[in-house]
Amino acid sequence: MRDGLLKMSELAQRSGVSAGTIKHYLREGLLGGSDEIVRTSRNMAYFPLEYVERIRLIKRLQEVRFMPLGHIRRVLADDPQRARALVEIEDRIIERATQREGGRISAAEVRRRYDLPRNVLDRLADIGVLTPNTRGYDRDDVAIIEAMVRFRAGGYDEALGFTVYETLRYRDALEPLVREEVRILLERFPGEVSADRAAEIVAAGTEPLRELVGAMHSKLLLAELARQRG
Repeated sequence: MRDGLLKMSELAQRSGVSAGTIKHYLREGLLGGSDEIVRTSRNMAYFPLEYVERIRLIKRLQEVRFMPLGHIRRVLADDPQRARALVEIEDRIIERATQREGGRISAAEVRRRYDLPRNVLDRLADIGVLTPNTRGYDRDDVAIIEAMVRFRAGGYDEALGFTVYETLRYRDALEPLVREEVRILLERFPGEVSADRAAEIVAAGTEPLRELVGAMHSKLLLAELARQRG
């Protein structure tokens, strides 16, 4: 390092991004103005140390949020601190969620514990409602399985035409709602609360949200039945 500056090879090593990719970022205008770069010859240049975090952020916005470089350029030009806060909040929320992975239940234990045919479990996984891995089912998977068992016990079974594909209606209806929810959260959290506090808020809201959705569904169901009768 020279006077707080990095050679290209050092910048690539510290950021974890190849020199070729960094040069592409430079050509796309993603790393600030050229006045920040010290050129000592045609083939030798030194770069500010803060480029390390900026490059990592760009790479993460590409790979995790699937942002095109043009959009990343605009985001960084508008408010780079907000973009960095967004990524930090997302990371912390996902980190907390993945900590629950240790609570997975094996496929064999699920089949032993719940009266749900194996072909039903397989179909739910095939359509993406359940997402088991080699270590089994996560907590949300188990909650869905328990709900399916209770549905079938209450009479919602194949004899009346109720199949696992009924779950797709709920998933398809919830997906745009969840996308909007995430958009609002990520719009309001950065600059207002820390990444840790944002993760705490999301975790604390999980159970109340389930109760809210369940209660609103019940009210809407009764209202629709009354409307049909009318």
